[in-house]
Amino acid sequence: MRSNREDAQRNRMRVVRAASQLFRQHGYDGVGIATLMKETGLTNGAFYKQFDSKDELIAEATLHALSENSASWEAVLEKADGDPLTAITRWYLAEAHLGHRSEGCTYAALAAEAPRHEQPVREAFTVGVRRTLDIIAEAMESGDRAGAQPATIRYLCQLVGALILARAVSDTVLAKAILAAGRSSS
Repeated sequence: MRSNREDAQRNRMRVVRAASQLFRQHGYDGVGIATLMKETGLTNGAFYKQFDSKDELIAEATLHALSENSASWEAVLEKADGDPLTAITRWYLAEAHLGHRSEGCTYAALAAEAPRHEQPVREAFTVGVRRTLDIIAEAMESGDRAGAQPATIRYLCQLVGALILARAVSDTVLAKAILAAGRSSS
């Protein structure tokens, strides 16, 4: 019986991981249960054994994706030579980030969709944004966390906004110019 619970937990995590990537790639409403379960090699019935609803999965997958974001930010900061914010800016606004929605920033991929979904999705973003702001504040090495908050929020908004706009345009020259402008202003 224990292996059944362990298998169920592994299957649940497999679905959450796949959903976090597929939602970032196609949006919350761009991925159906059948597509998701086919991607994981599980049945639709297995979905309903694991989750009460798609909204429950959306919230859990969003939390998972945002925790991956935090881990990526922290990894960049650990390897940073010199100014940590410059390292984050170069990494985040690199041209390679343009085409990697499924594994890239959850904010840039899904934040605009979050208000159209249940409260747990917005709560996941609240947790994620607060964590990212803490990471930025640590990188800014500000002794006054409360006083640094406007600067950390402004910095995060500049990065995410630049990436969203660069991804939104069809002109690759313009997309690269948006990223470059974002790198120079952050």
